[in-house]
Amino acid sequence: MPLSVSLSIEGDTTVIELTGELDAKTAPDFHRTIEKAAGHGTQTVEIRMAGVGYMASAGLRSLVFAQQKVANDVTIKVVGAIEPVSRTIRTAGLDRSIVLSDE
Repeated sequence: MPLSVSLSIEGDTTVIELTGELDAKTAPDFHRTIEKAAGHGTQTVEIRMAGVGYMASAGLRSLVFAQQKVANDVTIKVVGAIEPVSRTIRTAGLDRSIVLSDE
């Protein structure tokens, strides 16, 4: 399933919404959006992943890429990830630096 990526600004939050599969083939689309999001200067980058049914290791690398692209004082929040995706994020230890939320 292809990945659909959208970007919007909601107050002081840059919102990236993903739908589909996040893998090596689709990660470059996500990376381009992260680079755009990093340029907005908001305090939070919220990545809505409720529509992501599968995330490969490339998705984890994408989240690390996001951390590297935004300023140190910017919070990265992953919202609504299904259990297998959030478990993968926790297993990799990224939940120590990225906020996971069910909202």
